[in-house]
Amino acid sequence: MFPQSRYGACWPGRAEVPSDVPALGNGNVKKISLLGSTGSIGTQTLDIAEENPDKFEIVALSAGKNLDVLAEQIKKFKPKMVSISDGADLEKLREMIKDMDGPAPELLYGEEGMIEVARHKDVDSTVTGIVGCAGLPPTVAAIEAGKNICLANKETLIAGGPAIVPLAVKHGVKILPADSEHSAIFQCIQGLPENALRRIILTASGGAFRDVPYEEMLRCAKEDPAFLQKKATTHPNWDMGAKITCDSATLMNKALEVIEAHYLYGTSYDNIDVVIHPQSIIHSMVETADSSVLAQLGWPDMRLPILYTMSWPERVECSEVTWPRLDFVKMGDLTFREPDVEKYPSLTMGYAAGRTGGTMTGVFSAANEQAVAMFLDKKIGYFDIYKTIEMAMEAHKNDLILDPTLDDIVASDLWARAHVKDLVESGACKELVAV
Repeated sequence: MFPQSRYGACWPGRAEVPSDVPALGNGNVKKISLLGSTGSIGTQTLDIAEENPDKFEIVALSAGKNLDVLAEQIKKFKPKMVSISDGADLEKLREMIKDMDGPAPELLYGEEGMIEVARHKDVDSTVTGIVGCAGLPPTVAAIEAGKNICLANKETLIAGGPAIVPLAVKHGVKILPADSEHSAIFQCIQGLPENALRRIILTASGGAFRDVPYEEMLRCAKEDPAFLQKKATTHPNWDMGAKITCDSATLMNKALEVIEAHYLYGTSYDNIDVVIHPQSIIHSMVETADSSVLAQLGWPDMRLPILYTMSWPERVECSEVTWPRLDFVKMGDLTFREPDVEKYPSLTMGYAAGRTGGTMTGVFSAANEQAVAMFLDKKIGYFDIYKTIEMAMEAHKNDLILDPTLDDIVASDLWARAHVKDLVESGACKELVAV
């Protein structure tokens, strides 16, 4: 990775710029493969590529079933290869792009197609913008093919960390985080020598319930569960999908990021802290051995961390119109508070899963994903999210694998989802506040 020795998947050592990396622009472009092109990460990645055609070229795309959006992306970016999820849609897509300028791309489908997109021979970096353990096989293929990973798929490290990190080290591949918090940490540690990092401080907005007293939430769970349902999917700072917005409300996103931080930076769980920062201006911080604290600041905008994964080790100059500069006067006050672990039990469970290690972190993540899906489908209440995750983790203890293969990781993920479904359908999981 870059270079790293005993550190995690993202430790940059002294941030030496690789000698074989040409400067972006002036005829030099970085060739990109994009997994999940029609999703939020994917469309923002393509916006960046469109704004910087002299720096980035989209070589290959993969997407699911949103063929209308995908067809327009193909016509605009003219990739060499495209993969979709269902082979039955190939002819339909071929018909939709028959009038495009230039040669049509090679069309593939399914997991094998996604793997070919990820490891395309002309690609420098692969952006992993898909959700879940479906992202593991193509990420592994890209690593084995020597492609740098612009990481937007949490399961790659949360579930797959025990297998992915050694694989990336073996192949000398760089794993660059595309979420705002870990990008902030990555930016802060550029230039730090070994043994200089003492502590990681992850900032959290606090989500939808940061200003709602815990006692009021308990009351609503009994008397007005519709309030919790609606509130959990409305973020005060960010415009995101329902699942990640709910994860922010439960602070599960931060619990997952704690685990990611461990695998990315090789930091002990004892040295990873979480602090509530309502303004979402400081995206995370690091404390160095001499007690200095370094922070990365900016308006809430997911495009910046995506851009930095694509451009590293360089910085791309951005238009002030589309990339507003931080105005410290307009920004106002920055405040911080300690997270309430009674209100956010996800943090306690996340640290416990991380310290247990092995397949437990994947079970923790998959159980949450399934529980949130059932909550959004109004099959369980808000506090049932925590309860089902806790029960799944407890049930997995006897089957824990501390040194899992990728097959073990995928199997544990599937087991956790099925177990949560069984808990709900059997009625074994009751609203936590009613217990």
